[in-house]
Amino acid sequence: QVQLVESGGGLVQAGGSLSLSCAASGRTFSGYAVAWFRQAPGKEREFVAAKSWSGSITYYADSVKGRFTISRDNAKNTVYLQMNSLKPVDTAVYYCAATLNPGNYRRRYTYDYWGQGTQVTVSS
Repeated sequence: QVQLVESGGGLVQAGGSLSLSCAASGRTFSGYAVAWFRQAPGKEREFVAAKSWSGSITYYADSVKGRFTISRDNAKNTVYLQMNSLKPVDTAVYYCAATLNPGNYRRRYTYDYWGQGTQVTVSS
């Protein structure tokens, strides 16, 4: 089992920045692909960004490309999401996820482990 705990959410004005962290514990993080998803009230959980274990593969949703950056520090078992130029539409609960499955990294059902989420609110 891998336990994931997100942190770093909060309230920010439009145009501002936030940095989210996701710390993994339990089994070794080795080999896991990681991702960030988000869910706004009344909407489906949607893909934001993903990165392979080696870091050689990275995906972003079109809506965040150029504004968000996913990174990972395997030595620290931590995944990050740097969010710049935030917009009110980015308001959501952000979830960290991890998987050993070699599936489609953009699909939520590829992921076996999820954090509890952290709220990000962007005011206009």
